[in-house]
Amino acid sequence: MSAPAPSPLAIVDAEPLPRQEEVLSETALAFVAALHRRFTPRRDELLARRAERRAGIARTSTLDFLPETAAIRADDSWQVAPAPPALEDRRVEITGPTDRKMTINALNSGAKVWLADFEDASAPTWENVVTGQLNLIDAYTRSIDFTDGRTGKTYALRPNEELATVVMRPRGWHLDERHLTDADGTPVPGALVDFGLYFFHNAKRLLDLGKGPYFYLPKTESHLEARLWNDVFVFAQDYLGIPQGTVRATVLIETITAAYEMEEILYELRDHASGLNAGRWDYLFSIVKNFRDGGPRFVLPDRNAVTMTAPFMRAYTELLVRTCHRRGAHAIGGMAAFIPSRRDEEVNKVAFEKVKADKDREANDGFDGSWVAHPDLVPIAMESFDRVLGDRPNQKDRLREDVDVKAEDLIAIDSLDARPTYAGLVNAVQVGIRYIEAWLRGLGAVAIFNLMEDAATAEISRSQIWQWINAGVVLDNGERVTAELARKAAAEELADIRAEIGEEAFAAGNWQQAHDLLLKVALDQDYADFLTLPAYEQLQG
Repeated sequence: MSAPAPSPLAIVDAEPLPRQEEVLSETALAFVAALHRRFTPRRDELLARRAERRAGIARTSTLDFLPETAAIRADDSWQVAPAPPALEDRRVEITGPTDRKMTINALNSGAKVWLADFEDASAPTWENVVTGQLNLIDAYTRSIDFTDGRTGKTYALRPNEELATVVMRPRGWHLDERHLTDADGTPVPGALVDFGLYFFHNAKRLLDLGKGPYFYLPKTESHLEARLWNDVFVFAQDYLGIPQGTVRATVLIETITAAYEMEEILYELRDHASGLNAGRWDYLFSIVKNFRDGGPRFVLPDRNAVTMTAPFMRAYTELLVRTCHRRGAHAIGGMAAFIPSRRDEEVNKVAFEKVKADKDREANDGFDGSWVAHPDLVPIAMESFDRVLGDRPNQKDRLREDVDVKAEDLIAIDSLDARPTYAGLVNAVQVGIRYIEAWLRGLGAVAIFNLMEDAATAEISRSQIWQWINAGVVLDNGERVTAELARKAAAEELADIRAEIGEEAFAAGNWQQAHDLLLKVALDQDYADFLTLPAYEQLQG
């Protein structure tokens, strides 16, 4: 007797979209349903474990390498699987959402890799979730083009051999997809929706193109979460009859807890791992979140004062390079978020020099590649890595055995000689309001003050306001940070925006809503784990 048909997933509270049946086919939804049935209960257990671990940090104000996995760290014999040819050279990676114009521009950018982002650079409206998948399908079948309705400019793909390799980033484990539910009305985790639809439609097609289904895994907090992803990959490859080890995953080490489990994360994914990435803003956000009640020694200064040369950040990046190269994995550096100005060449000159210095440092430290947010930065980053790598695809043979990072080095926040400023508070409020307003309109990657901001920068902004208030921080101008001071700065920013864009545009936007939401997540005593959770409740579409 054959097994009963799986319960179908229901599409709820979503307006039908053009061509959605190509993405949400019966067979594709059956695959996502199978992932959901098998893996969501474990996802739920791991989210509960996050809360338990956070409670432990609140009690002890410390972290250490795990004693129970010491044998994995001590064992020199294991390595991750060799990189496939399409991922051997990753010296420059461009990041961005999967809208149609960005898809073409990123693939054409000259970067080796495009991080096609369904996570922090994408607000998860149903339209973004579904059409983003369509755009990638169209790119692989070379049926994608785009005409800008405002300028009339047309965009088309270059020849296949000139296109960036796609590494797709699904949503983190904590986010659900409210528009896709099972028979009990339980939403499917966004991670499984994004991964499942992409893998189902594109895995075999990518193999035919000489590439494969490659993924960036965000917001990972432990090796057990990496183990869950590995089991998802094994199941998915079996389901579609694809050879085991076809999937490759790069894990973002963007939480402080994951920084203590880098080797274990690579070990759990070793048949599917291709590297680790140093994600700066989410990493700082995670430090604030986990040590928010740890007292003055964990207070971060203005976010722009926390450069990658800060001692605790240097410990993190050097440990990442050493760990990756010891295990045969790529070490990928952080984001250059500058957006060139079309009007101010002096701004560009100063910024390009900073980008060059940052990429030179990463290449010289042993990183195999790095991120940029804009095509104009690709040549700058490429030059930095070309100078160090030459004709070699990477420098994984540079083992960095000189690096010796102790557990306490990763959380030595007070080793940084910088203090919070009033300008830093104002900037956090400005970025928070402006980013959230755009996110509520369905935009996840937003240019603000010549920087490409995404959800991670909004998270660090609101977290710093929260931390400074609760730690009673006194700023450089002598003012103590209070809820009242934050409200005053937010009211002034709202008035400035109204004056800047005009009454009509202000009324048409979500400015008051964004202001209120920022203050809620920055001022509530009960700290929200992720800004995007309450924001998703207000997101239309």
